[in-house]
Amino acid sequence: MIKKRKIKVHPYVFIILTFLSVILLGTICFMLPWAVKDGVRLSFVDALFMSTSCVCVTGLSVVTPAAKFSIFGKIVMALLMEVGGLSFLTIAVCFFAVLGGKIGIGNRYLLREALNQNSLAGIVHLVKRIILISFIIQMIGVILNYIALMSYYDYQFGKTLGVSIFHSIASFNNAGFDIFGNQSMVPFKDNVLLNISTILLILCGGLGFIVIDEVVTKHNLKKLSIHSKIVLIMTTLLTVIGMLVFKFSMFHEITWLQALFTAVTCRTAGFTVIPLDTMPPSAYVMFIVLMFIGASSCSTGGGIKTTTIFVIFLTLFYYAQGKKPRIFHRRISDGSIFKAFVLFGIAVMIIMLGTLMIGFSQPQLGLEKILFEVVSGFSTTGLSMGITSSLNTFSEIVLCLMMFFGRLGPLTIIGVVNHNWMTESKEKIQYVEERVIVG
Repeated sequence: MIKKRKIKVHPYVFIILTFLSVILLGTICFMLPWAVKDGVRLSFVDALFMSTSCVCVTGLSVVTPAAKFSIFGKIVMALLMEVGGLSFLTIAVCFFAVLGGKIGIGNRYLLREALNQNSLAGIVHLVKRIILISFIIQMIGVILNYIALMSYYDYQFGKTLGVSIFHSIASFNNAGFDIFGNQSMVPFKDNVLLNISTILLILCGGLGFIVIDEVVTKHNLKKLSIHSKIVLIMTTLLTVIGMLVFKFSMFHEITWLQALFTAVTCRTAGFTVIPLDTMPPSAYVMFIVLMFIGASSCSTGGGIKTTTIFVIFLTLFYYAQGKKPRIFHRRISDGSIFKAFVLFGIAVMIIMLGTLMIGFSQPQLGLEKILFEVVSGFSTTGLSMGITSSLNTFSEIVLCLMMFFGRLGPLTIIGVVNHNWMTESKEKIQYVEERVIVG
């Protein structure tokens, strides 16, 4: 009797296929006649672009959702953002566990990779807490949004509630979509409560599920893991630096609250309270830098992540002194350093390639706007200098790939070729070390 050999599916392959499946399902939903308003039709590429942007929680849009999508279409957008932010795998396993199903070792490995964890211990309980905490945070956001918007919508309960729910989901998942109109949050730049609510939701989603879980369960900052401490430090530092640069770059044009909002949202959220086509060069550079860095690991945001840039700068600082990088009385592992620099290099190459391809296809758009759009897409930020609706089919597909690579992470994509994902990779042959002249 011939035994059937069980095929082990690489977790990264499964994660990629899951995202692709959800994107395809969303594309089909957007092409349905009842997903859009009367007289509106989306082409396959436009529907694919919108679905990719939702699932990858980006926020770039080739159409105005408020004007083009029906209530059904907006509900589809909200569901895709929720699935994209928390990941379909996380949600599915949580519901399966709640129903009493047994989570096998294979699914636990998938969860470990999806959540970027080092151990399988307590992974299912962690998923349950993530879903619960995320739901509570978004419900609080809905309440705050409702209070902030009820006078704007003349106290219409249904409409105000719908917009509040949509905005809470988009903010927490760092998606950047809105159904206010075609000016993002510019009409609400002086609405203090809505601005603060959006800032808090973006920060909670961008900190990462692991950090939120530790903050909620440990109640003591000293007991937090080194990862969580680094995330909190870098988030605070980047927010403060960004706020100062934006305020002093546009001193008479924006308030301190608007500067703070901009510093928070350009790290992968995508909302804006200021026109982007009139910003000075200093603000433009800060936008690019903050979008490229993005949010934190295991969060709803994109970018190369705050911990990555922290490890890179810490390594450079200690390398200049001829020492090994360390923080909080712990030495940073060589594996983490290598991974940080590889991720940084791959991200730069992908952005340059995307900019080159769109530049070849539509040179009339200009380098400044194309680079901004590509960085925004790769970092899943969703901010635009107004060229998204002008993109041709080829450019839309390129930007879809940028969003997809950015959401999954370049290391996830190239990690598919690693056949030793179940065990620690050990080379059988040891080669003689050779020094290469660098610099």
